[in-house]
Amino acid sequence: MWYYVDPHSGVPIYVQLKEQVKKAVAGGVLKPGEQLPSVRELALKLTVNPNTVAKVYQELEREGVIRVARGLGTFVAEREEDFGGVQEAALDKALETLFVEAYQLGASPAVLQEKFAKKMAVWQDRLKGEDE
Repeated sequence: MWYYVDPHSGVPIYVQLKEQVKKAVAGGVLKPGEQLPSVRELALKLTVNPNTVAKVYQELEREGVIRVARGLGTFVAEREEDFGGVQEAALDKALETLFVEAYQLGASPAVLQEKFAKKMAVWQDRLKGEDE
């Protein structure tokens, strides 16, 4: 499943959920036209207040990430060139977090660059294996 919330993280649950949906859409985990769980269904799965899920869905609809079809459900919106930079913004945020955490761990830029190159090689090998 693409959703998970940590009530102890210090980040509001609605922010966690909203970011996860946006990342899942930007990364292609959730495809355009794919139906999302209902507010009630998702609230039950996450054991959160339905109003929290409703707030997330309302904000995502305003941003054009999802669309609500009354009586039919909630769906991932058809893509307009990566939702105006949502994918790029999510990637930038992930990299920023990585850099901050690496710095806090005492990693130098050279060490970080070396480790990044090694991990990238592993990912490229995995992707090649999927294509074959």
